[in-house]
Amino acid sequence: MLTDIVTKARSAQKIWSALPYGKRAAALRGAAKFLASHIDDVTEVIHRDNGKLLLDALATEALPAILAAGYYIKQGKKFMSPRNIGGRNLLMFNKKSRMVYGPWGVIGIISPWNYPFAIPFSEVLMALLAGNGVILKTASVTPNVGRMLEKIFLSADLPDGLFTFVEIPGAEAGPAFIESGIDKLFFTGSTATGRLLMGLAAPRLLPLVLELGGSDGAIICADADLDKAAAGVMWAGFSNAGQSCGGIQRVLVHRDVYAPFLEKLCALTRSLRLGSGPDCDVGPMTSARQRDTAQKQIAECVRMGATVAARSPLPEGLGDIFLPAMVLTGVTADMPVMKDEIFGPVVAVVPVSDDDEAVAMINRSPYGLTGSVWSRSHRRAMGLAMRVNAGAVMVNDHLMSHGLAETPWGGFGDSGLGRTHGEMGFREMLKARVIVDETLPGVKRNLWWQPYSEGVYRGMRAITAMVSGGLGAKLRALPGVLGIFFRYWSP
Repeated sequence: MLTDIVTKARSAQKIWSALPYGKRAAALRGAAKFLASHIDDVTEVIHRDNGKLLLDALATEALPAILAAGYYIKQGKKFMSPRNIGGRNLLMFNKKSRMVYGPWGVIGIISPWNYPFAIPFSEVLMALLAGNGVILKTASVTPNVGRMLEKIFLSADLPDGLFTFVEIPGAEAGPAFIESGIDKLFFTGSTATGRLLMGLAAPRLLPLVLELGGSDGAIICADADLDKAAAGVMWAGFSNAGQSCGGIQRVLVHRDVYAPFLEKLCALTRSLRLGSGPDCDVGPMTSARQRDTAQKQIAECVRMGATVAARSPLPEGLGDIFLPAMVLTGVTADMPVMKDEIFGPVVAVVPVSDDDEAVAMINRSPYGLTGSVWSRSHRRAMGLAMRVNAGAVMVNDHLMSHGLAETPWGGFGDSGLGRTHGEMGFREMLKARVIVDETLPGVKRNLWWQPYSEGVYRGMRAITAMVSGGLGAKLRALPGVLGIFFRYWSP
C-alpha cells in the first residue's frame, strides 16, 4: 500500500531533515558520483526504454543530470537560507520580517516517458536536498529507467524508506498518490491528466506542480541567420522524434525570408537519417500508441488541406514505430498542428507579414511553455521575447533551456502551473513562512491596540500625513507623531 510507504518515508524524513545541509549534500554527492561513473549504463538504459538515440540520451538527459547535481548541491544551502525582508515603514518601524524555509515532508513525483531520466532526477535531487522524503513513479513504458534512478539514489547514504521507487499502472497512479497522504505532488505529463489531478487534489487542497503540454512557436525574423535558424528548428522540432513538450511545432517566418528559409529547412529535413545507430539523426517513437496518435493528427492536417513540403527518408526494415520527420505548409489555425500538441516529428511553417502578426499568432495557442525568436538584432529579439506568452523564451536557440539547471522550467495556461529547475524550482520543494520579530526593546503595546481615544486617532492621522504628504505636511505632522510614539511603552 502506498500509504504505508508514505508513513515510512515520513519517519525517515524527520531524521533526514534534522541533519545539517552539509550532511545531506554529502550523501547526495555520492549519488551524483555513482551516476557519473555509470554514465554509459544510464544512457544505454534510456536508449533501450525510451528509444531515443544514445547521443540524445547522453546530451539531453544524462549529462544535464550530472550538471544539475553539481548546481543544486552547491546552491541548495543558499536557496534554503533565511532572508530578511526590507522596506519597513514608519508605522511598523519596530518590526523586522524574514523569510524562512523548511521541507514539506513527503513529496510525490510522477514523471513522464519522453525524458524519463533527466526530469525526475532533478526533482528527486532537489526534494531530498531540501529535507523531504520522496516517492517516485516513472512512466510504465520506461520502467528500467525508474529502476536505474532507484539504484542511483539508493547508492547514497539515505535513511531507510526516505526514497522509494514504486511501479504503479499509470491510470491508478494519480488517485493512489493523492490518497496516500503525501504533502505535495509534482506531475509531468499531459494537460488532460493534469486537469484530472487538480480535481482529485481539490478536496484536500493538496499543492501541485504541473508541467504539462506545449505547442511551441518559433519566430523567424526578416534579419535572422537563416542557416542557423533552419538548423535550430530542425533540432528542436525533430530531436527525440519530436517527443518534447518544449520542442518547436509552429514556425512563424517573415514573408521576406519565407521562401529561402523553407528551402533550407526542407533540404535539412530530407537529409535526416532515421534509425537507432550512432550515425543516425532521428530515432523511433517511444511506443506504437504514440506513433498512431501523432500519425492521425498529421493525417488530419493533410486532410484539411496542409501540404507535406518535405519528409525525411524512411528506410525499409526499420520497424513500425518510426515516423519520418515532416515539414507542413499551407496550414490553417484550425488544424491540429496549430492548436494542439503533436508529440511527433512534425513542424508547420507559416508566413507572417510582420513581427506583430508573429507575436499574435504565437500567443494564440492555449499553451505557453516555451518559445524562441531568431534575429541578428539583439534588441529586436529581446523586445519580441518579452511579448511571447511562454514560461521560457530563447533567442537564436530553442528547447535547450531545460538543460540549464539554473533556469526555471514551466509555463502558462494549458502548460501547467508552478516551476521546476533553478531557484524557483528548488523553492517549490520548500514551505515558505514569514517570521515577524519585535526589534524595539521594552514595548508594551502597538500604537493601534486598545484602548482607543481621540488622541490615538490624531496620532495615527499624523503618521498618515507623515508618510504621504509633502514637506510642509510632514513638518506639521511631526509633533503628533512624537506625541503618539511614547504609547509603545505605556502600560
